[in-house]
Amino acid sequence: MIPWEQLDTARTPDGKQELRLKRRGSEFSIMLGSNELMNSRLSGSEEALARLSLEKLGKRDRIHVLIGGLGMGFTLRAALAELGNDAKVTVAELVPAVTDWARGPMAGIFNGCLDDPRVTVKQGDVARLIDAARQEFDAVLLDVDNGPEGLTQDSNDTLYSFAGLKAARDALKPAGVLAVWSSGPGRGFTRRLQQSGFAAEAVTVRAHGKRGAKHTIWLAVKPR
Repeated sequence: MIPWEQLDTARTPDGKQELRLKRRGSEFSIMLGSNELMNSRLSGSEEALARLSLEKLGKRDRIHVLIGGLGMGFTLRAALAELGNDAKVTVAELVPAVTDWARGPMAGIFNGCLDDPRVTVKQGDVARLIDAARQEFDAVLLDVDNGPEGLTQDSNDTLYSFAGLKAARDALKPAGVLAVWSSGPGRGFTRRLQQSGFAAEAVTVRAHGKRGAKHTIWLAVKPR
């Protein structure tokens, strides 16, 4: 078996943890300590995050989507495949090295999608973009942790708090969609979304096709 090769490392902005980019043949992995955050062979649930969210939106003109977390670009590419030419996609990425990896070692995976004229990548915390927005986005897709608890950065916890969910609701247009990816079910999060004024449901999806680990995607719709 081909051994893993470590290509690069990067500290999280709080300086407490280290991300590691690894490659084995054509397969890539991004690790946070002993946790694998993402793998280039397992894209199904990240793609579903975009697909299910846009299905909830239905057909609209000039859709504006905010994606929290660039990762390996699976959610971004899935969104671009579904959206029209008049759409906009803003991607917020907290760790600058992840964007560098997308244009460097993992450029083949990204296949030029960062150069799509509909795409804008903003370096920084997605929570700040959400806090500053008022009815700006049709959909906000969050894949910045392993679930509704901060893993890569403690401050991410605020995204899933009542205050964070209120900010997301304010950032969405009427009937907009907040979608949250998780590696597993989060106890009480559906209720928290509902208590924050969303019509919410949790959907179970597979990491890869009909096999692989079961992941959870919350779909929360703001009232009209």
